[in-house]
Amino acid sequence: MRRPTRDGLPEGLRVFRHRNFRLFYSGQLISLIGTWMQAVAQDWLVLELTNDPLALGLVAAAQFLPVMILGLFGGVVADVIPKRIGLLVTQVSAATIALVLGLLVLDGHVQVWHVMVMAILLGTVNAFDMPIRQSFVVEMVGRSDVASAVALNSAAFNAARIVGPALAGLLIGIIGIAPLFLLNAASYLVVIAGYLMMDVRQLAPVAHAHLERSVRAVADSLVEGLRYVRATPVILLSIVLVGGISMLALNFPVLGPLAARDLLGGGADTYGFMMASAGVGSLVSALTLAFGGRATLKRVFLGGMLVGLAVAGVGLSSLVPVTVLLMMVVGWSTVAIGATTNTIIQLNVPDALRGRVMSVYTTVFVGTTPVGSILAGGAASRIGVAATLLFAGVATVAMTLLAIVWAVRRHRLPLSTAPSTSSVPAGRG
Repeated sequence: MRRPTRDGLPEGLRVFRHRNFRLFYSGQLISLIGTWMQAVAQDWLVLELTNDPLALGLVAAAQFLPVMILGLFGGVVADVIPKRIGLLVTQVSAATIALVLGLLVLDGHVQVWHVMVMAILLGTVNAFDMPIRQSFVVEMVGRSDVASAVALNSAAFNAARIVGPALAGLLIGIIGIAPLFLLNAASYLVVIAGYLMMDVRQLAPVAHAHLERSVRAVADSLVEGLRYVRATPVILLSIVLVGGISMLALNFPVLGPLAARDLLGGGADTYGFMMASAGVGSLVSALTLAFGGRATLKRVFLGGMLVGLAVAGVGLSSLVPVTVLLMMVVGWSTVAIGATTNTIIQLNVPDALRGRVMSVYTTVFVGTTPVGSILAGGAASRIGVAATLLFAGVATVAMTLLAIVWAVRRHRLPLSTAPSTSSVPAGRG
C-alpha cells in the first residue's frame, strides 16, 4: 500500500474524500449484491424450467442484445443529459423489472418467455445506464482520482460477486428463488436514495455535447465517437480484445451451471461458490489496481492469457477445489482486462466524447455476450460443456497472442507504461 496522502488517507482511498462518491459507492455495493443474487437465481430458474443449455444461452443473449443495439445511442445520451438524473431513471426502471419478475416467480406460473421479456427490458435499461454511470465517475471525483475510482468500483462489483452468488446458492435451497428477485428490487432503493442525497454543486464541471434533434445529426454524433476509437490504436486494441475475450471466455452464466452439474456433480450451491471464487480473484485484482497497480497494456495481455488458460482448465477439471482455484484466476483476469481498459479510456478521452467512447467500450464488452452466449449454449448442446470450455480457452489464448504481435510489431505501443493518447500517435488501426 502506498504512503498516506496529505489528508491522511492511503492514496488508493483518497477518492473517498468526495462525499458524492461515498454515497454512490455505498449504494452500488449493496445493490450489486442483490444483482448477483438475482443473476444466479435467474440462471438456475431457467435451468430448472427447461434443462436446456441453449435456453440459458438465449436468455443471456436476450439480456445483453439490447446493449449491442442501443449501447452507442446510450453514449450519445450520456454526453447530453445531466447524468445524475439519467441514473435515477435507470435505477427506478431496473428495480421495477426485478420486482415484476419476483412476483411472477412467487405466483408459481412463471415461464421461460416471461424471463426472456424481463431480460430484454433489463438489457434496454443497461444500454443507457452503463455509459451514463461510467462517464459520471469523473464528475464525482475529477481526473486526478479517476483511476482509483474505477478500480474501487471494480472492487465493489467483485466483492458483491463473492457475497451475492454465495448467498444465492445457500438461499435458493432454504427460501426458494422468488425472494432473491424481491431482495434485489429492494436493494435499488439504497442506490436511488444515494443519488437523491448528492450535492450537485460538488460535481466537477464537464463539457456536454449539443443535443441533436435530427436523425442525421445523431448519426454524426455516433460516428464521431467511433472515429476517435478507430484513430487511437491503444484504445482500439484494448476494446477489440475485450470484445473477443468477452465473447469467447466469459460465458459462465451459460456454461457455469452446466459445469457445476455435469462436470462437478453439484447443484446451485456449487455454482454459487464457483461464481463467488471468481469474485475473490476479481476483488484481489481490483484492489491491486487501486493500490498502486498501473493501467498498462501488459496487464491487459496478461489477463487475456491467464483467462484463456483458466477457462480451458475448468473444462478439464472434475474436482471442485481445482475448479474453484481456476475460477479465481478467471476473476482476476477479467478485472485485469476490463478495469484496466476502462481506466485507459477514462484518462485519455476528451470530456465531450467520454460518454460515446465509454459506450463503445460497454457495447463491445457486454454486447458481444449475446453472440457468445448463443454460441456457447449451442456448442454445449452438441459437443458438451467440457469441450466447449476447452475450445473457448484455447481460442482466447490464440487471440491474445495475435493482439500482442499487432501492438508490438505494427504500432510499437508501450506495454509496461501507462499509455496516453497524447504520447501515442493516433493512426490507422
